[in-house]
Amino acid sequence: MSTNFLELIGNQVLVCDGAMGTLLQARGLTPGNCPETWNVEHPDVIRDIHAQYFQAGADIVETNTFGGTRYRLAFHGVEENVTEYNYVAAKLACEVRPSGKFVAGSVGPTGEYLEPMGTATYEDFVEAFTTQISALREGGVDIILIETMSDLQEAGAAIEAARKAAPELTVIASMTFEKGAQGFRTMMGHRSLDLIDILPARGAQVIGVNCGMGMDQMIELVREIREQTDMPILSQANAGLPVWKEGRHGYDETPEERAVAVRDLLDIGINIVGGCCGTTPDHIRMIRREVDRFNK
Repeated sequence: MSTNFLELIGNQVLVCDGAMGTLLQARGLTPGNCPETWNVEHPDVIRDIHAQYFQAGADIVETNTFGGTRYRLAFHGVEENVTEYNYVAAKLACEVRPSGKFVAGSVGPTGEYLEPMGTATYEDFVEAFTTQISALREGGVDIILIETMSDLQEAGAAIEAARKAAPELTVIASMTFEKGAQGFRTMMGHRSLDLIDILPARGAQVIGVNCGMGMDQMIELVREIREQTDMPILSQANAGLPVWKEGRHGYDETPEERAVAVRDLLDIGINIVGGCCGTTPDHIRMIRREVDRFNK
């Protein structure tokens, strides 16, 4: 699978899905509740969201397992369900996967810090990620997508776990940046050059940036990365910056605005493009339109 997928993205741009949390909130998930519990409590909702993204034109959908490590699940008191939640999530996405499309196992940050800032060791992280990724692989995913990382050490632990638990699968590693006075940096201070130098050396076959920004800054960041590497790049920007409306945070970017901005990413040389917070199947549908025009 790894070789075939990498050959594919070398020949054409692929479309990834959009937000999961945004659609779950529209279905009744309340702030502070655990999205991963919906894999077993509301499987029809999860299947339907994946199906909507495939129908909108996504080549890749991500499992509902962003917070699927024992660390994140422990925030909700359900850490004993790591294997069940991740396995079921993978099965649900695979059940609606059309022929020739892909399911990516979503692996997000633990929410903990490594020593000395925190109490976790590197080995603890590798163990936690290995448990999650093993269940995703058993459930049938095609890709491991490590996303929204801000610490290169933690991202490295997740990549090591993926190479150990699912050596035949493509590993994508994506980090989240913010732009400040010193340019683009992760919360832990890493630069885009650090991502390029370190993640592939650890075993990532595709590097990416997601979340943290809207399309204007995403275009600038992807251009900066592309100027430094020929590696495949994934991009998943938010639907603009969050705004407070109707008692909750929302996003104002329209699908039509996303379509216009995607043209710049395509010109820069993006390989996989989708959406993050606030994006919907309508956004993905417009991305699909632009990608199809570009791929011809």
